[in-house]
Amino acid sequence: MARLLVVDDEKSLCQLLEIAFRKDGHAVETVSSGKAALTKLATQVYDLIISDIRMPDLTGIELLEQAQASRNPTGFILITAVPTVSSAIQALNLGAYRYVIKTDKLVEELRLVVSRALEELALREENVRLRRELLRVFAQNNIVGHSQKIQAILEMVRTVAPTTSTVLITGDSGTGKELVARAIHEASTRREKPFVSINCGAFPETLLESELFGYFKGAFTGADSNKKGIIESANGGTLFLDEIGETSLTMQVKLLRVLQERKVRPLGGTVDVSVDVRLIASTNRDLKAMVTAGQFREDFFYRVSVIPIHVAPLRERKEDIEPLARHFLRKFCLQMGKPVRDLDAPSLAAITRYSWPGNVRELENAIERAVAVSGERDGLLRLEDLPESVSGMTELGERIVQIPDGGLDFEAHISKVEKQYLVEALRASGGVRTRAAELLRMSYRSFRHYAKKYGL
Repeated sequence: MARLLVVDDEKSLCQLLEIAFRKDGHAVETVSSGKAALTKLATQVYDLIISDIRMPDLTGIELLEQAQASRNPTGFILITAVPTVSSAIQALNLGAYRYVIKTDKLVEELRLVVSRALEELALREENVRLRRELLRVFAQNNIVGHSQKIQAILEMVRTVAPTTSTVLITGDSGTGKELVARAIHEASTRREKPFVSINCGAFPETLLESELFGYFKGAFTGADSNKKGIIESANGGTLFLDEIGETSLTMQVKLLRVLQERKVRPLGGTVDVSVDVRLIASTNRDLKAMVTAGQFREDFFYRVSVIPIHVAPLRERKEDIEPLARHFLRKFCLQMGKPVRDLDAPSLAAITRYSWPGNVRELENAIERAVAVSGERDGLLRLEDLPESVSGMTELGERIVQIPDGGLDFEAHISKVEKQYLVEALRASGGVRTRAAELLRMSYRSFRHYAKKYGL
């Protein structure tokens, strides 16, 4: 049942529509003017408004415009006995669901239009609910950000989660590829089933095969009992193959067969086992280039990259750094029982300026470390709490790099520093040049070159 508001200065038509829609099970209210409709909208919420365009005090177009600007915009259907192209275009541009012309069959047509409008509005509400749910899922999986690239991933996850298509997630190490895979799983109908992941680059080929496919007792030396493989363990759920670019050509053939036939055969077995798994793979390598180089099978590439999703490195989405940092700050403060509530201005500037070559994983580790070492101060995480690589500070709290207000002679400054290190290495080694070169992690030839350069 829906709540409808009918707005028309013809009271007979209002009564006719009220009777018709009440028969359909809807709650119906009627008013005879646009101003009366606005009064209703100020205190009540309706699923759908059906309004005439031509009314003496406020036109249907004006009512639509004011209603859409309110805190609770609703579905709108405009009706008129005097249609014009301009009014139709204006109504649709303002967000009206339909523009219906008054005829002898107006009631029948409106009942059909209202039914379709309510179905579409319900679908929109469901999409909003799913989007909010995805935002919750993303937050749980540390996928936080406001950048267009993260929002595009969010939209892609919302779109592909209900399907069974294979997904290939690409991106640098530490960007959160597995987190995106988990978000797809948790937003899908398979969320109650297992999410099983394996890093393909962490096992030699023979061990990877036994892990994936399982084995029977006696299949090879050391197989003392039967073991179910990871693929079979993921039955009904999602299988995540991390770093799939590390698999051998032989393994790619075997995985291709699983994708094509939906069956696995454990090592030492003679019977295939049917499996229903949704495959999500990830890689930090360029699989297309590997195909060209003959390092990755072309048929397998097209099988795993049905739906590609790229996770951009953190340096390409700087606007995500601050919300991610605050997310990790709340997470680790809660875990450690620390009273830190925010980052101070210098620490925030430092994390925003840093390039984060290790991506989100490095940022998370940096914030965890900062929270762990933070003291009982004023509830702020400070610059000195961050790792030196991020803060640019030594353990003594001094900036590693300091540029005078008037600037400096870069070449002269570097030469001075180089000479100081050479002198200190010679002092520490008792004047033994080979040992001094070792202390500076350079070859003896290089040390001799610099010593000659600085007259040592």
